[in-house]
Amino acid sequence: MMEKEKEQIVEYGKKLITSGLTAGTGGNISIYNPVEKLMAISPSGIDYFETKVEDVVLMDLDGNIVEGDRKPSSEWSMHMIYYQKRGDEIRAVVHSHSTYSTVLAICGMDLPATDYQVAIAGGNNVRCAEYATFGTPELAEVSFEAMKDRYACFLANHGLLACGPSIEQTFAIAEEVERLAGLHYMACTLGKPQVLDDQEMELMIEKFKTYGQVQVVS
Repeated sequence: MMEKEKEQIVEYGKKLITSGLTAGTGGNISIYNPVEKLMAISPSGIDYFETKVEDVVLMDLDGNIVEGDRKPSSEWSMHMIYYQKRGDEIRAVVHSHSTYSTVLAICGMDLPATDYQVAIAGGNNVRCAEYATFGTPELAEVSFEAMKDRYACFLANHGLLACGPSIEQTFAIAEEVERLAGLHYMACTLGKPQVLDDQEMELMIEKFKTYGQVQVVS
């Protein structure tokens, strides 16, 4: 079942490492199939370059394992909440321990619109969620609240979370938010960064909706 999604989990798991978005076995990836109403998610604690298609776990939206002999990622509930509550628009979730995003998350800081491309995450900032223990329903809930009207958020003292209509777009959002977090960090070392106003960011958000080869969820 869901062979394409399983292959993508394996492929993008490797990209988490090669892109520098995470290290070791940190982070996790999931993809939702609305027809099957199942989530494919990376297994817990297996090296991304050792993960095979058969290691990917399929779960239904009640939290039951439908296929797979491996233990699913400890963060499965944090992925599942997006498919349960935003499944009409969200098809993939990427969680990483990206350096600069995690630096801001450790400080409990949002990423403001110091670069117009913050709009890629759907708003005029990337919010930092309240702290909750990893692998708990509480973390799923606080992340969901921080992600309201957004496609990315920081997890306090933890890392970065991104979602979107496809694994390709979701991964691109994760990469871009990490890049922007790095720019913001470096700008703060030089002085007080200029933040774009809400009116300009509303314009940017609209422009991003039709930028590039937009993929429509069906």
